[in-house]
Amino acid sequence: MNFRRQTRPLQLGNVAIGGGAPVSIQSMTNTDTRDAAATLRQIRELAKLGCQIIRVAVPDTAAAAALPEIVEQSPLPVIADIHFDYRLALAALRAGVGGIRINPGNLKSESQLRQVAELALERGAVIRVGSNSGSLRPELVRELRAGGMTPEEAQAEALCLSVERQCALLERYGFRNLKVSLKASSVPVTVAAYRRYASRSEYPLHIGVTEAGTPARGVVKSAVGIGTLLLEGIGETIRVSLTADPAEEVVTALRILESCGLRQAAPELVSCPTCGRTEVNLIGLANRVEALLNELKAEGHTIGLRKVAVMGCAVNGPGEARDADLGLAGAKGKVVLFRFGEILGAYDEEPGFAALRDEILKSCR
Repeated sequence: MNFRRQTRPLQLGNVAIGGGAPVSIQSMTNTDTRDAAATLRQIRELAKLGCQIIRVAVPDTAAAAALPEIVEQSPLPVIADIHFDYRLALAALRAGVGGIRINPGNLKSESQLRQVAELALERGAVIRVGSNSGSLRPELVRELRAGGMTPEEAQAEALCLSVERQCALLERYGFRNLKVSLKASSVPVTVAAYRRYASRSEYPLHIGVTEAGTPARGVVKSAVGIGTLLLEGIGETIRVSLTADPAEEVVTALRILESCGLRQAAPELVSCPTCGRTEVNLIGLANRVEALLNELKAEGHTIGLRKVAVMGCAVNGPGEARDADLGLAGAKGKVVLFRFGEILGAYDEEPGFAALRDEILKSCR
């Protein structure tokens, strides 16, 4: 896929957003922001996994007071998540955050919004206007329904109108360093809202499905929603919202980008499904190889392979995976190690895994 929606370029710390820049991965800490040391520990861990932008909750003045230390020591640009109290937004901007996120549903005073916009403009910060389905004005949705829209259409249009109105206010104050999100817990509503807004604005979009749930469901909802939009050229930053450790959000986001062809897997791991021909512990073997690759990448190694394969039998082995740089395939209770379809040797399972690991390590730099 070559087409990407053309958007206004932004700079958030050292991360370029929009204007043709690569799609960036964002997550949010779940530590108490008032505990700067714990928050910084988590930020560093997420950075190692591939996170590029981090958001932190700022619920009170104590959290805002911890921001200068967090911003100074964070390896990632920091976005402050602000709800209701404009004074916290001002404190976050004075602390040096790269951006703030505000919700059109809970920061309503125009005079207060103006103060935020003016200070953000002075500091060169980005503002994300982030609307979600839970904070929409019910009367707006009812008005759109009365005009003949379905419930889903009304929600999608209400999300667009909410951010458009807040962006128009910020523009009135001379602020255009904007990024927008329009999230719902419903995948169809989320996709419809982003499609609508993308057709009528050039602001960069932060995409995701809000309140997606536990990994068992949330990963699927996020992959469908985010993946659909990315394949249509929509989206400049992404967050996978899971009821889980933020590390799972980052890993899932990376895999979505890889699956959409927007990020090099380095290396891609392919493995076949199980069937009655499988004669080795394919599931366990594939999980061990995936864990090895993740461990090496987390340690900072660059793996000099494009694709690694773990296949269950000779039928789906070196033949179907002949484009893999390295692979293992089951063969009558043993495994064969192969490179681009050429068999290098046959082993029992444990020595076979060790041989594959040695070859992968040889490629690292």
